[in-house]
Amino acid sequence: MRPAIRLGVNIDHVATVRNARGGQHPDPVAAALLAVQSGADGITAHLREDRRHIRDTDLERLRTEVDAPLNMEMAATQEMLGIAQNLRPHACCLVPERREELTTEGGLDVAGQSSVLTPKVHALKGWGIRVSLFIDPDPAQIAAAAATGAQVVELHTGAYAQGRARELERLQHAAAQAASLGLEVHAGHGLTYENVGPVAALAPVRELNIGHFLIGQAIFDGLPTVIQTMRAHIDKAAGH
Repeated sequence: MRPAIRLGVNIDHVATVRNARGGQHPDPVAAALLAVQSGADGITAHLREDRRHIRDTDLERLRTEVDAPLNMEMAATQEMLGIAQNLRPHACCLVPERREELTTEGGLDVAGQSSVLTPKVHALKGWGIRVSLFIDPDPAQIAAAAATGAQVVELHTGAYAQGRARELERLQHAAAQAASLGLEVHAGHGLTYENVGPVAALAPVRELNIGHFLIGQAIFDGLPTVIQTMRAHIDKAAGH
């Protein structure tokens, strides 16, 4: 039987709400603890250059207070490499980052930046950190990702979530290609109750990372209910 798909919960937007008032509430670490208690398999947090949501101290607390794998999303900069070296999270997912963007707008251009990214991938691996590359479902990007030595690709599902034609087919081909090259396949961005099923049904997918929808829907239904409902949608689509 196919292994159960892991659900990673991104807590960035709990920090966004906290930072809107500049205080300590709501606490993203408390949200992470509740997420794990409610069925999340891991926690994802993106430390941005401008610290617009997650702060350095949040990551330190997540690493020490939450008994679940921590996936640190980060730009491939020397500053972030230094933080990862000190923090030693379970995994680092390298993502593109522009200060003016509201959210990550697309995948990393691994094919065009392989000479820069490859030594950083090897450095992270040397520190015992699992490395994921957040990429569009494009054959050239997948081949380039495998060549860097990264263990994982996370397929950007944003275009699929927006309803772009044939995007699910692109994701299907990309997932199969990545798996054939020995890469573990994750996916995320824009996934909801309504659209997660077809992505979860893709056989090579091992993990989904979901944040904005879960945190937003939790305003109405509560975080435990939302995570358990999403978990049920994923398990049903994956045949569990």
